[in-house]
Amino acid sequence: MLATEQKYYSTEEYLELEEAAEFRSEYRQGEIIQMVGCTPNHNLISGNFYAALKYALKGKPYRVFMSDLRLWIPESRLYTYPDVMVVAIPLVYAENRRDTITNPLIIVEVLSNSTEGYDRGKNLSITEVLVVFKNIF
Repeated sequence: MLATEQKYYSTEEYLELEEAAEFRSEYRQGEIIQMVGCTPNHNLISGNFYAALKYALKGKPYRVFMSDLRLWIPESRLYTYPDVMVVAIPLVYAENRRDTITNPLIIVEVLSNSTEGYDRGKNLSITEVLVVFKNIF
């Protein structure tokens, strides 16, 4: 049996494919990884985080977003869709994009058995993003 060669994409190729895709995908250092659907529990937990943060930050210069807003982390060459993000105003967009931000303060990832290793490892080796809750609340 022959092994298939892994195809690597440029960020431009990924963004072009993502605009036409029926399903969202992450971009991890040249690889495109299709995102899987979530369970009802995953959705409830994400929604609870969103609601609690939205309520706690009411009237403050921050916005809370759910999983449909893309995040670009250039240092890690990662495009991803966190479950919940808190972003300072003004939003800082990735170059020439209005659907991708670069300035999250808090990233919430709800762990599952299938994604925990990745979410605790490569995905959240995002040391560039420092979470300091007391500066927000």
